Amino acid sequence: MNPQKRQEIFARLRAANPQPRTELVYGSVFELLVAVILSAQATDKSVNKATAELFRVANTPAAIAALGIEGLSKYIKSIGLYNAKAKNIIATCRSLLEKHRGEVPMTREALEELPGVGRKTANVILNTVFGQATIAVDTHIFRVANRTRIAPGKTVREVEEKLIKFVPAEFRNDAHHWLILHGRYICLARRPACPDCLIADLCEYPHKTPT
Repeated sequence: MNPQKRQEIFARLRAANPQPRTELVYGSVFELLVAVILSAQATDKSVNKATAELFRVANTPAAIAALGIEGLSKYIKSIGLYNAKAKNIIATCRSLLEKHRGEVPMTREALEELPGVGRKTANVILNTVFGQATIAVDTHIFRVANRTRIAPGKTVREVEEKLIKFVPAEFRNDAHHWLILHGRYICLARRPACPDCLIADLCEYPHKTPT
């Protein structure tokens, strides 16, 4: 795909959604961190339902740490892998209290040292909260980047690096949100909604669905 196509693709995405936002509901950096950890292999809708109850009871590292693994699990048991996630979140809360005075760190290195926080989660926090031009590649973004040929790659890391390289600088801060929403609602895994796609004429996917 040439640079002119990429420029036009992101210009259209921006025109349609000038201020894209995550669909996770949060009221603080810490709440977003918890929500993103919970969102692995889960829908944002299911996470929001669980955190609505959880955050009413506990929404700080100290308060969630005080719940313990069993106490936290009661609120998130509707989410896949909740046992492992509960252990990681409790461990993360303790780490934040012991090493960061209860604050979510602002660097990739410190974020990735937290239990349950990998590169993708760190990228979400760095981009959504701290305004860094990072792109967290999930299954939706991986699919869209490869189908459209915006940034094809065989691995998540390869796609991430190509997106950072190829997405025009003016769009880089919001590219994560545009691509994930496009994959979630238009460029669906089983059958992409090509007739409803605002970038269909620019997309280089060879098997577009008919009108």
